[in-house]
Amino acid sequence: MAEPTAPVKEHKPYQWGISVGGIMSTLVIYGVLQEKIMKVPYGVNKEFFKYSLFIVCCNRFTTSAISAGILLASKKGLNPVAPVYKYCIVSVSNILTTTCQYEALKYVSFPVQTLAKCTKMIPVMVWCTIIMQKKYKSQDYIVAVLVTLGSALFILYPPASDINPYNSRRENTVWGVFLMTGYLGFDGFTSTFQEKLFKGYDMEIHNQIFFTSLCSLILSFSGLVLQGQLLLAVDFVLQHRDCLYDILLLSSVATAGQFFISYTIRTFGSLTNATIMTTRQLVSIMLSCVWFVHPLSAEQCFGAIVVFGALYWRSFQRRNPTPPDQVDGGDPKQSNGIP
Repeated sequence: MAEPTAPVKEHKPYQWGISVGGIMSTLVIYGVLQEKIMKVPYGVNKEFFKYSLFIVCCNRFTTSAISAGILLASKKGLNPVAPVYKYCIVSVSNILTTTCQYEALKYVSFPVQTLAKCTKMIPVMVWCTIIMQKKYKSQDYIVAVLVTLGSALFILYPPASDINPYNSRRENTVWGVFLMTGYLGFDGFTSTFQEKLFKGYDMEIHNQIFFTSLCSLILSFSGLVLQGQLLLAVDFVLQHRDCLYDILLLSSVATAGQFFISYTIRTFGSLTNATIMTTRQLVSIMLSCVWFVHPLSAEQCFGAIVVFGALYWRSFQRRNPTPPDQVDGGDPKQSNGIP
């Protein structure tokens, strides 16, 4: 006898507005600021900001402070639900993810980095198979291969001439790809372990955000001190106030974006979140190409079409009801936070 089908929950228009409008606005601004801070020189002497860990520290300070305020206001307290070391595991992986992401921008363009992020499906699928024993359908593997091939075209066939006025530092594709590989591996582990914590301890969104952000804040601050970069970074932003304002705004939109992502996953599920995030990446690439004058070759345009075509095809395919006897391994592109 067939099991009763759960009723489909209807969502209010304002819920869609919060998810789509919130993610698109915050993360598009986040992408533009990220590229501006790492690739556009500041001041009359044209100095570049070099302290990626300082940005991570500022982001995590803002996120932990706001999430703590929400927990206290809701009278849920600041007690950890899971063992503290598990929050620390997520924090270490997240710091490595974010650092690789910012450092990669020193060597590759933002459109290359953004499109390469789409290949995070593969490491997430690998980590989910290892950590959570999930199984995936053949269409998931097909899409992962198509996305990887499209991204490879985008990276390996840059335009013959780059008229970008900000590109005063020569791009190093090999080192940039190495950093992006580190980003993808660590990010895949982070999102998978976050999902495991959500399911294993039935924890609230704000609880996980607070403790992982707090651990990341402590670790990133310690790293700045041990590397002797804290005072250098502070001195730089004090000399270039526009850089300070950029970092403060970046931290604010990153924190807001993280809450919008968590809200979307809890309200609509990871599939809807993945579709919105895919659209955001496409908009970010187009905006970056216009704003920072990134020319695209014909091969790169074709690669981008392959990537986003495969992702959208997968999203629409997975909207069809799944028979109960089929195993669904979840969305390998899920991410519960901003790197």
